[in-house]
Parts: sequence; structure tokens; C-alpha cells
Amino acid sequence: MVEQLMINWAYVILLFILGFITYRRKSLDLFGSAVMIIMGIIIIFSAGVHWLLLIVLFLVLSLLATKYSKKYKMSLGQFEGRRTSKNVISNGVVACFMAAFGGYYLTFAGGFIGAIATATADTLASEIGVLDHHPRLITNFQKVDPGTNGAISPLGTGIAVLGAAIIGLAAFFLGVLSDFAPAIVVSVVSGTAGCFADSILGALFENQGWLTNEHVNLMATIVGALIGILLMTFVF
Repeated sequence: MVEQLMINWAYVILLFILGFITYRRKSLDLFGSAVMIIMGIIIIFSAGVHWLLLIVLFLVLSLLATKYSKKYKMSLGQFEGRRTSKNVISNGVVACFMAAFGGYYLTFAGGFIGAIATATADTLASEIGVLDHHPRLITNFQKVDPGTNGAISPLGTGIAVLGAAIIGLAAFFLGVLSDFAPAIVVSVVSGTAGCFADSILGALFENQGWLTNEHVNLMATIVGALIGILLMTFVF
């Protein structure tokens, strides 16, 4: 028990180092890094570091996708740059809540994976999908400009499914879910559905100014988490 506690605190130190790096590299602002550290500590002591590594994977994939084709995105006015605490909370608070209970109830592990898969799929779809020159609005399939809220494209959808699948593979290898099929199915289905939910909410409400991007991201991860829970409850 004491040894495990010491190991957990060692991971907390590494978490602080990661937070410092993301701040220094201007990936997150100061409060964003602080919120990330707090969420990480909760996950380490409630579910374990292997759950935290899944979120770290999401963070790495997000940062890589954001930096990809930076100049082109800046020319479109679609480069997000440094993210804030609002971004961290909207993408991570649902997963953090699921992890707090996931160590005790297996269904919440599905919710955790669903939330992370949704956040990953949506981020990759936004950051890579913007490179597709022929997106269409999800509600009426009319052609729109790249970067429009609620726009979908073959490239964006494909990279979203791939991102969700990567989360499923990592969840299996990290032992968040010990069975391969549930890990993949939960991540791909819930992540893809959550990503489409994000697009629908963006088209219907964000474009009208009724919701912010952070509100949409939060609601999408809730959808992904709920689908993950339902899959673990009634399918697996």
C-alpha cells in the first residue's frame, strides 16, 4: 500500500513536469495546465496511471493534429493555437468523472473510453478535416467553407474513426478494458457518434451563437460517455 502510494506520487511529479512542458511550449495556458494537472491527480488516485495515459495519448494526438499544416490553417483563420482551461474542462471533465468511478464499476470504464474517444475523434476531425476543400453541413449537406461549425467531410470522418480506434487499441493495451472487442467497439461507436453529435450541435446551435465551442465539446463528450456506458451495460 505504501509502495503504491509512493509510486502514485512519483507519477504526480511527472504530471507536473508534463504540465510545465505544455505551458512552456504554449500548447496550454497557465490555468489550462493547472486544470490538466488537477484532473490528472484525481485520475491517478481514483483509477490509476494507466487510465491517465489514455488522456495523455489524447493530448499528444491533439497537439500533433493542431500543429499539422499550421500555416494553411492560419491562412483560413482556423488555427486555434494555445488552448485554455475552458478547452481542458470541456474535453476532459466528463472523462475525469468517469475515471473517478471507473475503478469500481466496469460500465464507467466504457463511459471513460467513450468520452476520450469522442474528444479525440472530434479534435482530429476538426484539425485535419479542415484540410478537405469540399465539406458539407451535416444538417442539410450543403457545401460550406472549411472550418464551418457542423461541417463534415470524408477526410474528417475518416480521421475521426481512426482516432477513436487508436483510443480503443490503447485502452486495451493499457488494461482499461481487458477484452479487445469491447475496447474497440466502445471506442469506435461512441467516439464516432459523439463526434457527429458535436457536428449536429455545432450546426444547429453554435452557428446561431446559442452555444460556445466549449459547450458543444462538453455535450458531445457526455453523449460519447453515455453511449459507452450503454454499450458496456447491454452489449458487453
